[in-house]
Amino acid sequence: MIDREHELALTRQAALLKLSRSGVYYRARAVAPAALAVMRRIDELHLAYPFAGSRMLRDLLRGEGVAIGRQRVATMMRRMAIAALYRRPSTSKPAPGHKIYPYLLRSVAVERPNQAWAMDITYIPMARGFVYLAAVIDWFSRRVLSWRLSITMEVAFCLEAVEEALSRHGRPEIFNTDQGSQFTSAAFTGVLLDNTIAISMDGKGAWRDNVFVERLWRSVKYEEVYLRAYDSVGDARVSIGRYLDFYNRKRPHSSLDGRTPDRVYFDHLPQVAAA
Repeated sequence: MIDREHELALTRQAALLKLSRSGVYYRARAVAPAALAVMRRIDELHLAYPFAGSRMLRDLLRGEGVAIGRQRVATMMRRMAIAALYRRPSTSKPAPGHKIYPYLLRSVAVERPNQAWAMDITYIPMARGFVYLAAVIDWFSRRVLSWRLSITMEVAFCLEAVEEALSRHGRPEIFNTDQGSQFTSAAFTGVLLDNTIAISMDGKGAWRDNVFVERLWRSVKYEEVYLRAYDSVGDARVSIGRYLDFYNRKRPHSSLDGRTPDRVYFDHLPQVAAA
């Protein structure tokens, strides 16, 4: 979205797009290989034990012979945008000026494609460094509708993914996310409101509210990411794109009675839309 060759100054472009200037000028800094190895292991442990906080992760790492303190683990978790997943009452505090919307999918029967979409961000380790993956999925069929990679956690790549999904697949009735600052920002919620989409947000730390995206991340990481050592962002983009195409078109899902997300999504669309 930001064009560094445009005649408009970067600060002006950022202001028009309601983006942070720090994200525009950000350049990834190298992380020591030893730290990257620990971050990858934290990511693996987080998938295995999503309830584990910094204290438990510290103890698990120490049990594997990694000398590390709790504060170091907590710092890495923040950088990776992960947190222990459990419901914490009365702690839903939005970023300054950001509105939190209620969770709308509790007790709702999702019975057709494009009734509800969900979106989330996850950490992707590479051979030297890391990136973030954002994806939009259809709640009914589990189909990945769009996705983007980014070296930062700014809202721009989330907006690009949402706008692609809307342009290619129409609009859902409900769009669900967590309470991350990207998703509560005026730029992000504005796109949804402009398209008359009902906004739904998980309870803070309540992983079950967006369980289908959590299951997608588990599949992506165990079946693709942890088997690779991407040399560059470009390599990661190509390989993850190849996997997500397989995930949609060929990978059978037990929760879908052995069918693929593509088959469930397109078989249940109205005939005019499917054509």
